[in-house]
Amino acid sequence: MLDELRVPPGHKAELSERDPGQKLGLEKPVDLSAEGAALLDLQDRLWAEARRSVLVVLQGMDASGKDGTIRHVFTGLNPHGCRVTDFKQPSATELAQDYLWRIHSACPARGQIGIWNRSHYEDVVATRVRGLTSEHVWRRRYQHLREFERMLHAEGTTIIKLFLHISFEEQGKRFEKRAHDPTKQWKLQPSDLADRSHWNAYTKAYEEALTETSTEWAPWHVIPADRKWVRNAIVTRLLLHTLQELHPQFPEPPAPA
Repeated sequence: MLDELRVPPGHKAELSERDPGQKLGLEKPVDLSAEGAALLDLQDRLWAEARRSVLVVLQGMDASGKDGTIRHVFTGLNPHGCRVTDFKQPSATELAQDYLWRIHSACPARGQIGIWNRSHYEDVVATRVRGLTSEHVWRRRYQHLREFERMLHAEGTTIIKLFLHISFEEQGKRFEKRAHDPTKQWKLQPSDLADRSHWNAYTKAYEEALTETSTEWAPWHVIPADRKWVRNAIVTRLLLHTLQELHPQFPEPPAPA
């Protein structure tokens, strides 16, 4: 299942060939309590080991479920060993630095799981579609991002890059629901509607970004996100699989004096 979601390095992402509504063999919402308990145990071991870290990068169209994924998948983990970073419009101080300056400073410390709600990929997607940088600038950044992630990987950070793949129709339904829910109206910004009018441009930009930056050390996974319960189940199992592969261990107790 996880291999099916992966964008193989050197191959096109082909988002149009991937169904945002697929169930991947899941017929109904599943109980993820066992997976949650296993994640907590592995997180404790990662934190205690304090040698490696995990970075989860969440990208996707507006309303694709980045906030929901964080809320449902990571709720049961120990907040002491997690760090969530929301990358919004850069401040004046951040704009005065190179574009990766604010990104690098948010990388998880050894033992931590870092979760990024949007990321450095805004600098090759949003800036491209909105015309904030020239093609010469955003195109050369693909190599920057590949090498930046190669460095993080070499220093002990395992990177899980997730593109939450939502359909145009489902996004419209979620926007409509937000517009009529007083508790969610604040989430619907004028910029969201402006970006929706550029759906095809964003799809093209994401497809190229995923194709150019899916590597052996930091591959992309395209997560079907039209069904929230499918999205949550897949992300949970992908995170669990990654931590099981890392196999973190509690350190040996110190020698007695």
